[in-house]
Amino acid sequence: MRDKAVHAALCAVLLVYLGLVGHRGVLLVREGTWVTVPLGAAVLVLPLLGAWFLWRGTRFVLGANRLARRLDAEGGLPVDDLPRTPSGRVDRTAADAAFAARKAETEEHPEDWRCWFRLAVAYRDARDTPRARKAMQHALDLHALDPHASHAPAGAAAERKRLGRPDVP
Repeated sequence: MRDKAVHAALCAVLLVYLGLVGHRGVLLVREGTWVTVPLGAAVLVLPLLGAWFLWRGTRFVLGANRLARRLDAEGGLPVDDLPRTPSGRVDRTAADAAFAARKAETEEHPEDWRCWFRLAVAYRDARDTPRARKAMQHALDLHALDPHASHAPAGAAAERKRLGRPDVP
């Protein structure tokens, strides 16, 4: 719960900052000189980019949390029993061993979002954040295409048809 409150507070602060930057951009455009108008237009792009990144990040986190809740309800969340270093990080050799098992599981079932979710957790434990994010995004994409998923978007059937898999079980 504390993480959600911190996230909400940081989002609010960022939105206020983006609003202030946007206001400065409007003021520069209103100045009307040949220097301030293009500069103001460029400054107005920054809040749009910031809002887009905030939206994408929040959407990713909400989706990953939704998958975690579903996997927990199914009893498929990976158990966090890896040994820790004195600083609290997962031991590197134990994480590598767990990663090998998760990678093999994912190679056996490449269309199962649950395997990709667990692989993302193994990547995170092995301190490979970029690959963890990619694996989690792949899990989210597979979950969206799962016809038995309770949160499949309305366009999932069309996407399956486009991919040539209209009757994926």
